[in-house]
Amino acid sequence: MIRVLLADDQLLVRAGFRALLDAQPDIEVVGEAADGDEAVRLVGQLRPDVVLMDIRMPVLDGLAATRRIGEDGSLAAVRVVMLTTFELDEYVFEAIRSGASGFLVKDTEPEELLRAVRAVVAGDALLSPGVTRRLIAEFAARSKQPAAAAGLGRLTDREREVMALVGMGLSNEEIAHRLVVSPLTAKTHVSRTMIKLGARDRAQLVVLAYETGLVRPGWLS
Repeated sequence: MIRVLLADDQLLVRAGFRALLDAQPDIEVVGEAADGDEAVRLVGQLRPDVVLMDIRMPVLDGLAATRRIGEDGSLAAVRVVMLTTFELDEYVFEAIRSGASGFLVKDTEPEELLRAVRAVVAGDALLSPGVTRRLIAEFAARSKQPAAAAGLGRLTDREREVMALVGMGLSNEEIAHRLVVSPLTAKTHVSRTMIKLGARDRAQLVVLAYETGLVRPGWLS
């Protein structure tokens, strides 16, 4: 069973998510939080696989709550998915930098929400092309100058190439097509790159691609 914690200050939103998720044979909602502080406390107690975390909440917002969860080494297996009202919420890029595995808009289709929960548990990040390319381009452009490319020296040329493609929002299948390799080979390259750089998931790999200057917003089409 995939164990999910819901963190949102709106009771109706939580109720809707719970009804959808609990109806699935492989997903169970184990708790609900109405603010970020309660979310952090319940994550420590319940150890869910996934937290659906609203960004704007009282007491402690979702961004700060996600950062606290990410800083606790004992919670490394917990995946946080940020919930936002707008596609280009100004906090989403920072949320991913803080350790979130991705984001969803609140009016997403039910099937997409279910796919998202299962995807992050499988180690994928919610960084689909389209919205994500626009979001990353928007906020990476506002971020500080690229840091020194420390760590990239541990990567092979092919791994650097794969990391750049991940940073551009390509899926494993798209990377495989671009490099003329099998999807399994592409996935292996992505996994090895994450291990070498200590990235907990694909979302952090994208952030590293921008922060090291390996990918820059102007490269996106």
